[in-house]
Amino acid sequence: MFKVGIGQDSHRIQEPAAGKALVLGGVTLKEDFALEGNSDSDVVLHAITNAISGITGKPILGPVADKLCRAGITDSAVYLERALEDLAGIAYRLAHVSVTLECRRPKILPVLSSMTAKVADLLGLAPEDVGITATSGEGLTDFGKGLGIQAFACVTAMRAEA
Repeated sequence: MFKVGIGQDSHRIQEPAAGKALVLGGVTLKEDFALEGNSDSDVVLHAITNAISGITGKPILGPVADKLCRAGITDSAVYLERALEDLAGIAYRLAHVSVTLECRRPKILPVLSSMTAKVADLLGLAPEDVGITATSGEGLTDFGKGLGIQAFACVTAMRAEA
Protein backbone atom coordinates (compact mmCIF):
# COMPACT_ATOMS: atom_id res chain seq x y z
CA MET A 1 0.00 0.00 0.00
CA PHE A 2 1.20 3.51 -0.85
CA LYS A 3 0.49 6.88 0.73
CA VAL A 4 1.26 10.33 -0.67
CA GLY A 5 1.93 13.49 1.31
CA ILE A 6 2.18 17.07 0.08
CA GLY A 7 4.05 19.79 1.96
CA GLN A 8 4.87 23.45 1.50
CA ASP A 9 7.07 26.00 3.23
CA SER A 10 8.27 29.52 2.53
CA HIS A 11 10.52 32.08 4.16
CA ARG A 12 11.27 35.72 3.47
CA ILE A 13 14.80 36.65 2.43
CA GLN A 14 16.84 38.40 5.12
CA GLU A 15 19.40 40.92 3.88
CA PRO A 16 22.08 41.21 4.91
CA ALA A 17 22.48 37.67 6.21
CA ALA A 18 23.62 38.99 9.62
CA GLY A 19 25.75 35.93 10.39
CA LYS A 20 23.10 33.40 9.36
CA ALA A 21 23.83 31.02 6.48
CA LEU A 22 21.49 30.20 3.62
CA VAL A 23 20.68 26.48 3.85
CA LEU A 24 18.67 24.63 1.19
CA GLY A 25 18.22 20.89 1.17
CA GLY A 26 20.74 20.53 3.98
CA VAL A 27 23.43 22.29 1.92
CA THR A 28 24.96 25.57 3.10
CA LEU A 29 25.21 28.00 0.19
CA LYS A 30 27.66 30.89 -0.02
CA GLU A 31 25.27 33.78 -0.47
CA ASP A 32 25.08 37.25 1.05
CA PHE A 33 21.52 36.64 2.24
CA ALA A 34 19.72 34.11 4.42
CA LEU A 35 16.11 33.20 5.15
CA GLU A 36 14.23 34.64 8.11
CA GLY A 37 13.09 32.25 10.82
CA ASN A 38 13.90 30.72 14.19
CA SER A 39 15.65 27.69 12.70
CA ASP A 40 18.05 27.46 9.77
CA SER A 41 14.88 28.11 7.69
CA ASP A 42 15.66 25.33 5.21
CA VAL A 43 12.49 25.51 3.11
CA VAL A 44 13.36 22.27 1.28
CA LEU A 45 13.60 20.18 4.43
CA HIS A 46 10.61 21.97 5.96
CA ALA A 47 8.43 21.19 2.94
CA ILE A 48 9.51 17.52 3.03
CA THR A 49 8.86 17.39 6.79
CA ASN A 50 5.37 18.83 6.24
CA ALA A 51 4.70 16.29 3.47
CA ILE A 52 5.64 13.43 5.79
CA SER A 53 3.42 14.96 8.49
CA GLY A 54 0.62 14.84 5.91
CA ILE A 55 1.00 11.06 5.87
CA THR A 56 1.46 10.47 9.59
CA GLY A 57 -0.97 13.11 10.82
CA LYS A 58 1.65 14.22 13.36
CA PRO A 59 2.77 17.84 12.94
CA ILE A 60 6.48 18.45 13.47
CA LEU A 61 6.95 22.04 12.33
CA GLY A 62 5.30 24.14 14.94
CA PRO A 63 4.83 22.03 18.07
CA VAL A 64 8.00 19.90 17.95
CA ALA A 65 10.34 22.22 16.01
CA ASP A 66 9.45 25.25 18.13
CA LYS A 67 10.44 23.38 21.31
CA LEU A 68 13.67 22.24 19.69
CA CYS A 69 14.44 25.82 18.54
CA ARG A 70 13.91 27.11 22.08
CA ALA A 71 16.42 24.44 23.22
CA GLY A 72 18.92 25.77 20.65
CA ILE A 73 18.43 23.03 18.04
CA THR A 74 17.96 24.92 14.76
CA ASP A 75 19.09 22.28 12.24
CA SER A 76 16.08 21.34 10.10
CA ALA A 77 17.58 17.87 9.53
CA VAL A 78 16.70 17.12 13.16
CA TYR A 79 13.04 18.00 12.51
CA LEU A 80 13.06 15.84 9.40
CA GLU A 81 14.50 12.96 11.42
CA ARG A 82 11.58 13.24 13.87
CA ALA A 83 9.10 13.09 10.97
CA LEU A 84 10.87 9.98 9.62
CA GLU A 85 10.60 8.37 13.07
CA ASP A 86 6.85 9.03 13.01
CA LEU A 87 6.66 7.49 9.53
CA ALA A 88 8.48 4.37 10.71
CA GLY A 89 6.11 4.31 13.69
CA ILE A 90 3.18 3.68 11.36
CA ALA A 91 5.23 1.04 9.48
CA TYR A 92 5.88 3.09 6.31
CA ARG A 93 9.09 4.13 4.55
CA LEU A 94 9.75 6.68 1.84
CA ALA A 95 9.95 5.51 -1.77
CA HIS A 96 10.29 8.81 -3.65
CA VAL A 97 10.47 12.57 -3.01
CA SER A 98 9.86 15.42 -5.42
CA VAL A 99 10.59 19.04 -4.49
CA THR A 100 9.96 22.22 -6.46
CA LEU A 101 11.50 25.52 -5.40
CA GLU A 102 10.17 28.89 -6.46
CA CYS A 103 12.78 31.61 -6.23
CA ARG A 104 14.63 34.19 -8.25
CA ARG A 105 17.77 33.64 -6.22
CA PRO A 106 19.96 31.78 -5.59
CA LYS A 107 20.48 29.89 -8.83
CA ILE A 108 19.64 26.28 -8.03
CA LEU A 109 21.29 24.49 -10.96
CA PRO A 110 24.87 24.95 -9.66
CA VAL A 111 23.96 23.26 -6.33
CA LEU A 112 21.36 20.81 -7.61
CA SER A 113 23.51 17.67 -7.51
CA SER A 114 24.85 18.37 -4.01
CA MET A 115 21.35 19.19 -2.76
CA THR A 116 19.92 16.01 -4.30
CA ALA A 117 22.69 13.89 -2.77
CA LYS A 118 22.23 15.46 0.67
CA VAL A 119 18.43 15.07 0.66
CA ALA A 120 18.78 11.45 -0.52
CA ASP A 121 21.25 10.77 2.29
CA LEU A 122 19.01 12.36 4.95
CA LEU A 123 16.02 10.34 3.74
CA GLY A 124 17.85 7.05 3.22
CA LEU A 125 17.00 7.07 -0.47
CA ALA A 126 19.03 6.62 -3.64
CA PRO A 127 19.68 9.92 -5.44
CA GLU A 128 17.53 8.76 -8.36
CA ASP A 129 14.58 8.61 -5.94
CA VAL A 130 14.88 12.34 -5.20
CA GLY A 131 13.78 14.94 -7.75
CA ILE A 132 14.44 18.63 -7.20
CA THR A 133 13.37 21.30 -9.67
CA ALA A 134 13.25 25.09 -9.54
CA THR A 135 11.42 27.93 -11.22
CA SER A 136 11.33 31.69 -11.01
CA GLY A 137 7.64 31.60 -11.88
CA GLU A 138 8.37 34.30 -14.45
CA GLY A 139 8.56 36.78 -11.58
CA LEU A 140 4.79 36.72 -11.02
CA THR A 141 4.96 36.19 -7.24
CA ASP A 142 7.04 37.65 -4.42
CA PHE A 143 9.20 34.49 -4.59
CA GLY A 144 9.83 34.99 -8.29
CA LYS A 145 10.65 38.63 -7.58
CA GLY A 146 13.41 37.60 -5.16
CA LEU A 147 11.72 38.47 -1.86
CA GLY A 148 11.71 34.93 -0.51
CA ILE A 149 11.93 31.24 -1.32
CA GLN A 150 9.04 28.80 -1.46
CA ALA A 151 9.23 25.01 -1.65
CA PHE A 152 6.64 22.35 -2.39
CA ALA A 153 7.27 18.67 -1.70
CA CYS A 154 5.44 15.51 -2.65
CA VAL A 155 6.49 12.32 -0.89
CA THR A 156 5.47 8.77 -1.70
CA ALA A 157 5.68 6.23 1.10
CA MET A 158 5.09 2.51 1.04
CA ARG A 159 4.31 0.02 3.74
CA ALA A 160 7.58 -1.13 5.27
CA GLU A 161 8.46 -4.79 4.86
CA ALA A 162 8.15 -6.76 8.08
